Amino acid sequence: MGSNKFGLMTVISITIAVSCLVKVVPIQGQGLVPPVSGLEYGFYQSSCPCAENTVRTSIISFLSSNVSQAGGVIRLLYHDCFVQGCDASLLINDTNGEQTSFPNLTLRQSAFAIIDLIKSQLESKCPGVVSCADILALAVRECINQTGGSFFEIPTGRRDSLNFSSDATVRANLKPPTSNISVLISSFSSKGLNPTDLAAVSGAHTVGTSHCNSFSNRLRPTVDPTLNSTLAIKLQQLCPNSSNINALTNLDMVTPNTFDNQYFTNNLQGNVLLTSDAALLNNTETKTTVQSLSSSTTQFSKQFSISLIKMSMISVLTGSAGNIRKVCSVLNAPGSSAATVTAPVTEIIDEFVEKATIYNT
Repeated sequence: MGSNKFGLMTVISITIAVSCLVKVVPIQGQGLVPPVSGLEYGFYQSSCPCAENTVRTSIISFLSSNVSQAGGVIRLLYHDCFVQGCDASLLINDTNGEQTSFPNLTLRQSAFAIIDLIKSQLESKCPGVVSCADILALAVRECINQTGGSFFEIPTGRRDSLNFSSDATVRANLKPPTSNISVLISSFSSKGLNPTDLAAVSGAHTVGTSHCNSFSNRLRPTVDPTLNSTLAIKLQQLCPNSSNINALTNLDMVTPNTFDNQYFTNNLQGNVLLTSDAALLNNTETKTTVQSLSSSTTQFSKQFSISLIKMSMISVLTGSAGNIRKVCSVLNAPGSSAATVTAPVTEIIDEFVEKATIYNT
């Protein structure tokens, strides 16, 4: 445990050392997707030129200590954007907040802590400038790139919500992993995303983990015939009954810590865990996308980037809407001052590193 803590404290030292006086690489071109109104590529070039570099350096440092953090951070974006838009409402730590809703109970507390720590660093350099919603989007981009995925520009200029959604709203917008293809397509369509986007962003399951209770429906009372029989046996050993719901296994058993297109090959072979993943083969458009992205790394990199950028712009707050939170996990209070998030964050991350058990099936 001591070595983990030392590594994380080194992370903090390295990331805090990044200065806004550091020369950053200017944004090139307009990116893969035209930004929605209020967003732009390189939004912080003048107001906080070190913003993107600070996020990048922080994520590099965290992943060097524990690469599995990538999947946890990436997952936050979908769970935030699909509820009331990409406004960081998910990040608010409140007894009635979105984090307490059932679909969000398995989100990693260490992922929230990482975003809070990056925000603390940026507040020390550019107080009240960089939103938590943008930090999350940029952190996801860096987690993808730093685990082997392509680098892509992402529009910024989002602002943070002044509230969070009810439990009913969260449940209505975050479809369970047992969902069929019709439910999934309808859900994505309601957010302005098409079946190709659905299949492409599902490729994020090339990293990350899943609990037994997310796929146990494919094991009992009978085994899902679309599940690879060898994988089914291994999963039954991992999840023998409902009492082992907290056991974890990698979503991609072939390249679990590399952001690549292996997920799509796994899907075609019946080697995916979730019903919602296997369901992509039950629709002509999503199946064609799975086949295409499985056969071409270049096509996967491009389409995934396009679809993720589109998702990151769902119902964003811009201009004078919302605000810029001082601490991502806490709503601003009148007259409040910037907070420093240090020890509590590292304790949460240390606890995750110590307790997490991932079963490689």
